[in-house]
Amino acid sequence: MQFEVWAPQADRVTLRCDDATRALARDPSRPGWWSGEAEARDGSRYGFALDDGPVLPDPRSRRQPDGPDGLSAVVDHGRYTWRADWDGRPLPGAVLYELHVGTYTREGTLDAAAERLGHLVELGVTHVELMPLCAFPGRHGWGYDGVSLWAVHEPYGGPEALKRFVDRAHELGLGVVLDVVHNHLGPSGNHLPAFGPYFTETHHTPWGAAVNLDAPGSDEVRAFLVDSALAWLRDYRLDGLRLDAVHALRDTRACHFLEELSAAVDALADEAGRPLFLVGESDLNDPRLITPRAEHGLGLRAQWNDDFHHALHTALTGESQGYYADFARAPFASLAKTLSGGFFHDGTYSSFRGRRHGRPLDRARVPGHRLLGYGQTHDQVGNRARGDRLSHSLTPGLLACAATLTLTAPFTPMLFMGEEWAAGTPWQFFTDHTDPELAEAVRRGRRREFAAHGWAEEDVPDPQDPATRDRSCLDWSEPEREPHARVLAWYRRLVALRAAQPDLTDPDLADIKVAYDEEARWLAFRRGDVRVAVNLGKEAAAIPLGTGGLRVLAAWDPVEAPGADGQLLVPGESCVVLTQD
Repeated sequence: MQFEVWAPQADRVTLRCDDATRALARDPSRPGWWSGEAEARDGSRYGFALDDGPVLPDPRSRRQPDGPDGLSAVVDHGRYTWRADWDGRPLPGAVLYELHVGTYTREGTLDAAAERLGHLVELGVTHVELMPLCAFPGRHGWGYDGVSLWAVHEPYGGPEALKRFVDRAHELGLGVVLDVVHNHLGPSGNHLPAFGPYFTETHHTPWGAAVNLDAPGSDEVRAFLVDSALAWLRDYRLDGLRLDAVHALRDTRACHFLEELSAAVDALADEAGRPLFLVGESDLNDPRLITPRAEHGLGLRAQWNDDFHHALHTALTGESQGYYADFARAPFASLAKTLSGGFFHDGTYSSFRGRRHGRPLDRARVPGHRLLGYGQTHDQVGNRARGDRLSHSLTPGLLACAATLTLTAPFTPMLFMGEEWAAGTPWQFFTDHTDPELAEAVRRGRRREFAAHGWAEEDVPDPQDPATRDRSCLDWSEPEREPHARVLAWYRRLVALRAAQPDLTDPDLADIKVAYDEEARWLAFRRGDVRVAVNLGKEAAAIPLGTGGLRVLAAWDPVEAPGADGQLLVPGESCVVLTQD
């Protein structure tokens, strides 16, 4: 078997494979690369020693059976026999479901999660978006401290378990998207700096030195990340990738890393004969991210739209701290602007940032499905002090309103696991750092962060306490009892309506018409023949929808279609979807 590694600063590289060692030779055709042959099979343990240093895992390791600090293991991807005949599922028309493997079930494994995929089929979503699976030290964590960017976290089941999960999802008609992190590596178990200039002091990020995308040696670092992304899509038959915090990718080169990555993914899609897509998380509100490369954009298919979340959250809760402040001044106006224009901050002043922020979307050129809309995500729940969901503070009626706005908006909807039944379990920040000093630093840092906002130390869960993770696991008995069952039925109805009504997947942002009353706390909008009305106030509201033979498609509470006066009477904290006959 051929082994190779990029180690441009080493004078000698030795391969240790099972019980044998051998010196690797410089590759004359690729500067900095070392290669050589050795006997190996699926499961063979191996690593590389640079000069007189210790044996380290392969930077491109496909498996780390003993964690990121242990030896790598050979993975023969050809050994797995795929069952599903899968042609792919594109992003337009999709409904995504964000899922954390470690807390979706009490077992916290890919196999256990696969056993629950039938629930998502009944819900009607089209794609599962898995939070990061890359290997990290310890057993439990959110996944954003991954350090082995090609390997599946072993406690989740390793590479074979991911293949079984994807295979089962595809058999059920579900696409699978994976969240990957290119902007930083975790603080423990990261051996990349020993091999080469994977990081640079030229730029700094919230995590320290930036991933090297534009300094000397960056050609190989970019190839490392691009090849990793393609490996996930190819070897595990994934349908797309979510790219974490792309605004933290520091790259001054003429061809941005994201443009290079999107071109490579499109080429793989052509080769594989099925649609593949990239979704970026970006804080920039820059339409160039989702503009096709042919139009001088970066070519991602879609991006998360936090502006929609913030407008919706302030309208529902009245919260106004931090980045909610600008939205909270007139939450219904903010919501109307995001529904019809995509971004709220489109060059407007952001008090949170102390400057103007964003750029307008060209509604005539940018289809609505290029923006993901959501009422809850892992970030927006887990980064609260207690990890409290909307269901912890809102009535079922307001939760139904939030679902209605999310699932009938012109964006690609995304749900966060458990929201569909108003889960009573929190989703808290939890870690399992094996380094005691790092564990204590994270614990103190978390409590110090929230103390600055008035939280008592004892009210902030200890991230290292196993109970914090355990509290965050979904309770699968909840969907069978009230009020959870009624909320779940409403989500199912809305997802089914979205699939059945072409107007609800129409990507034309310019076609949506919005009306609202800030004081009465209602909002209504029209998409083609469909009308949507939500009343967030406690009292019933008469909402003018006009005459024209409207018929109720779905209502949280019983309502009559508008009469001759065109007024729709919506009970307090309720919502209605109608169509024109």
